[in-house]
Amino acid sequence: MSKKVIISVSSDIVTDQRVLKMAGVINEADCDVIILGRILPDSLPVDDLPFRIRRFRMIFKKGFLFYKWLNIRIFFYLLFHRADILVANDLDTLLPNYIISRFKRVELIFDSHEYFTGVPELAGRKFVKGVWKYLERKTVPALDHVITVNESIADLYRKEYNIEPVVVRNLSQTHVIDPVNRNLFCSDNENLLLVHQGTWNNDSRGLDDLLEAVRITNGVHLMVIGKGTSLDALKSKIKVDGYSDRVIFFPHMKWEEMMSYTKAADIGFSLEKGDSLSYRLSLPNKVFEYISAGVALITSGQPEVKKILDEFNCGICVDSNDPGSISKALVLLRDDRDLLLRLKENSRKAAALINWENEKIKVTSIYRKAGLYI
Repeated sequence: MSKKVIISVSSDIVTDQRVLKMAGVINEADCDVIILGRILPDSLPVDDLPFRIRRFRMIFKKGFLFYKWLNIRIFFYLLFHRADILVANDLDTLLPNYIISRFKRVELIFDSHEYFTGVPELAGRKFVKGVWKYLERKTVPALDHVITVNESIADLYRKEYNIEPVVVRNLSQTHVIDPVNRNLFCSDNENLLLVHQGTWNNDSRGLDDLLEAVRITNGVHLMVIGKGTSLDALKSKIKVDGYSDRVIFFPHMKWEEMMSYTKAADIGFSLEKGDSLSYRLSLPNKVFEYISAGVALITSGQPEVKKILDEFNCGICVDSNDPGSISKALVLLRDDRDLLLRLKENSRKAAALINWENEKIKVTSIYRKAGLYI
């Protein structure tokens, strides 16, 4: 009988590249993989994935009632379905997996995509943050298999809970994807084509300051890919300010399609602000996706991102809260094409070293320790 692995996640599965890549590693070993998640009104189809998907319809979209019912749905699914290994992605799916793993005596792997109790959504919400922190303190120290996305978050877990997480960065897969025709968005080759991508855009992602930088900088066009809370207001402001002809918004899309747009660009942006501990310690997926696409980067100076830029010299760090600083970097790369080409070439060289095909070796080691032969 094939080994069975059930993976739980609170996000929309189809756009969660980390979960899909992790599941792919297990699936390659001829294991039976099921991913549990949620479905939203605008969720993309998942009929082309090589493993089973179970997406729950949720009455509540956020807040306490959303997490309550999601955890209840996960709990009862796990209770009545066999599994050899359970995988909880982030703290918001850990409790039902923890309870069932103890009850059924099966292995549990916890994959922390971010420092959950430090996310901006919990800022100023002392009671709610306290509940999540209590759950973390009661479960994480007892876990045998903990994964996280970078060394900064791993260091926090080491100090707080005396555990040794395995760092598995969310590197991009090596791919052969043709770029879209950039002339559709930027007909003049003297102009720069920029891209800001992400599953979710909020006030902490720096998109508002990037748009202001585009407004005050001649010779640049911007593609924004993804959805978010602030997009409608930003679209209206762009129209009023009179530069909507230089900015185009795309909805969230499947990874391969998104990368075809990213590969057409000259520069990719990751401008997360340091207004929460989680964001200060973040190493966003899009950083590696830009590198994989062979574009130059302009990023905020968060420690984990700066390490990558310093090591591979593939981009420029700026003050993400200052449109003037972003504009200055844009002007530099617009006017110095030799520098732009060097940064893009360095991204392509980096992609040969930091990619999912190399990183997933750590994943196979973790699952072997959990009793799965892969």
